[in-house]
Amino acid sequence: MTDYKLGVVETRFAEIVWNNAPMSSGDLVKLCAKELEWKKSTTYTVLRKLSDHGFFSNEGSIVRVLITRDEYYAAQSRQFVEETFEGSLPAFISAFSSGRRLTDRDVAEIRSLLDDWESSRQ
Repeated sequence: MTDYKLGVVETRFAEIVWNNAPMSSGDLVKLCAKELEWKKSTTYTVLRKLSDHGFFSNEGSIVRVLITRDEYYAAQSRQFVEETFEGSLPAFISAFSSGRRLTDRDVAEIRSLLDDWESSRQ
């Protein structure tokens, strides 16, 4: 898993790849021209950069995902909790929920996650 943090423009590009891969690099160029108004060279430059960081591959002119959207955002969330709350998930949840009321559904989902985690340890 990469420690690289996507910037705003890279995130827009990554979303295009995540939503459409696997796809040909030519199709990616067309999508980026349409969605981001990029030239072919810009698309290939960003693709190469993110491939170098382990997000995607471009082999045989086929762009594939190496790190999924969920894997990336899960890693970013863990890193945020680690850096901001010294790794304490309870401290994060306390800060996140202060000043806002958790709904009954929020609490039920958190309980379900904890129950799933606990049963997976047995």
